[in-house]
Amino acid sequence: MLKKVLKVGLGLSLVATSLLAEVEKKKLTIGFIALTDCAPIVIAEEKGFFDKYGLDVHVVKEGGGWPGIQQKVISGEYDFSHALAGMPIAATLGINGNANLQAVLSLDFNGNGITFGNKIIKKMEKYGMDKTARPLTSEALKKYIDDKHKTEGENYQPLSFGMVHPVSTHNYELRYWMASSGIVPDRDTTIKPFPPPTMPSNLIAGNIEGYCVGEPWNERIVLKKKGSTLVTNYDIWNNNPEKVLQTRADFIDKNPETTKAVMKAILEAQIWLDSSWENRKEAAKIMSKPNYVKAPVSVLEKSMTGTFQYLKGQDSEPNPMFNVFANYYAAYPYYSHGMWFITQMYRWGQIDKPVDMKKVIESVYRPDLFAEVAKDIGYTLPPSAWKKDGVDKYNMFMDGKVWDPNKAVEYIFSTGIDESKVSKEALLKANTWTVTTEQPSYVCPYGPAGCADPKYVTK
Repeated sequence: MLKKVLKVGLGLSLVATSLLAEVEKKKLTIGFIALTDCAPIVIAEEKGFFDKYGLDVHVVKEGGGWPGIQQKVISGEYDFSHALAGMPIAATLGINGNANLQAVLSLDFNGNGITFGNKIIKKMEKYGMDKTARPLTSEALKKYIDDKHKTEGENYQPLSFGMVHPVSTHNYELRYWMASSGIVPDRDTTIKPFPPPTMPSNLIAGNIEGYCVGEPWNERIVLKKKGSTLVTNYDIWNNNPEKVLQTRADFIDKNPETTKAVMKAILEAQIWLDSSWENRKEAAKIMSKPNYVKAPVSVLEKSMTGTFQYLKGQDSEPNPMFNVFANYYAAYPYYSHGMWFITQMYRWGQIDKPVDMKKVIESVYRPDLFAEVAKDIGYTLPPSAWKKDGVDKYNMFMDGKVWDPNKAVEYIFSTGIDESKVSKEALLKANTWTVTTEQPSYVCPYGPAGCADPKYVTK
């Protein structure tokens, strides 16, 4: 199958050349944050995929964190950007900027970890934590917090943790993990946003007890022996959406062929990344450069090449799906994945009015546009843009819950811990639709990288 994909790619070079005149805007700027999941953008630049489609792309490392990325996409300084999956949704809803941004493809699945410092880990171990358990629950942290409440009473000082942005997967994953054991995040803890590369220094300085972030900023602490990663987001939700490629809706309207060319280049880079572990090693070397992630190759390889080191001073553990870029439809922008983020925005009080969630996500995520591009590239599409999660081996939640978009409102209020500013009744009134869901099969047609088991790799 891999040979077939490569042959298709070579054949498309001629097609791409014939389409150069149709590219409305050739010179483009794409922003990214220094994380391993920027890899599809970096590889599209370094391996010539942008050039192949007649594009002159300036790939820029953003120093102002995710707020900087978002502002520059909205203002037009960036034509496209590496983005948190919830960011274009939030901007379209007016809670993170105010512009109709769209997610044209998913950049990856998984890729995050929750890392705690040595001091709090020792305290959690006193409350029965076995840090070798997979997945590790937050029960020991809950017991520690409960005793802290009893000891400090009215003078209770919440524990401080870091995440990268209020509408990030990281924020919702950290809260999900905590709440699964009865921790009330905004009462028992303080959760603050920090730019991803600053997480290790903030933990070492004692500003936070731990954080949720993407790679390589978990392994940096583990290899420095200043802490351990207790759980990854693959442990919390197998094959969860992480980053997307975003742009403005009006840019797509004005530059449809340019948009498709960018998508094709990045999608080919995603396929390249999953086609072999040797490619992943090459990608780690490329991304170690100062203008990209600027981290040692040895650190980047810890997660990029099928392993992950959870604990300081211990061996890495097999974790082949820590980064998935193309396999298992990782590049496809599922409506149901996007809607999950809207439920979390409601759960944690970030939206203060009822909206039609289906209408919103269909104005932001673009599986329709992706399908056009995928056909030209030879990328396999799932049977539907709507699916359930928590029902198959490769999309399970750690607490056994099922995410069914047809029960989105019920899902928001199903945990017993939420801070919703909108009532269940008001949300049910605004969401009277139904969708037909269909489950995809587990497929690894592009290569062994990002694939859980060799027996699932289609030759």
